[in-house]
Amino acid sequence: MTSKFHSLTGNPCQVDVFGEADALPAEARLAVLRTAREALTNVRKHSPGASVTLTFHRRDSWCELEVVDSGGTPSSVTGNGYGLVGMRERAELIGGNLDTDRTDGGFRVRLQVPA
Repeated sequence: MTSKFHSLTGNPCQVDVFGEADALPAEARLAVLRTAREALTNVRKHSPGASVTLTFHRRDSWCELEVVDSGGTPSSVTGNGYGLVGMRERAELIGGNLDTDRTDGGFRVRLQVPA
């Protein structure tokens, strides 16, 4: 997924993993995967030129995925807004949450789900 982002954009995509991701329940693993994929798609569409860092933390009973982009050059592409809504709904269905906010010039998506 991250190599595809790099091959499509030419932009760096750093991945940091802390903890064991393979032992996650199937629904948590799917939420993490789909959120990462959608967040990378959003960066590619809305912030061409942005680099991205994905950070995964597995803690005792929770895991967290954070996707932060550097901002790049804002594009004029607009979406229907269902990407973020879908990510949030998927998290809530399994007892997790998703929040987003602007960072220094970029954007952050943070998913937290039970592990």
